Amino acid sequence: MPSRPEDVEIRRGQRLLFLTVLFGVLLTYPLLGAFDHDARPGGIPLLYLYILGLWILLVAVTGYLVRKTDQKPEE
Repeated sequence: MPSRPEDVEIRRGQRLLFLTVLFGVLLTYPLLGAFDHDARPGGIPLLYLYILGLWILLVAVTGYLVRKTDQKPEE
């Protein structure tokens, strides 16, 4: 039985909410503090690289979730 469009939208919303909470947790002080020290790979502070990497990952995963279409099961 194919999924109704409303169900697909609800699941997508739930996934995006989970993603928001996950990245919110990844940007809290305890984890930011773990990356806030004097290491400078490539001359860039490690904290900046961590935040930039998280931002790129957030954009990529959000784009994937928004564009992803549910495939119909084969009969």
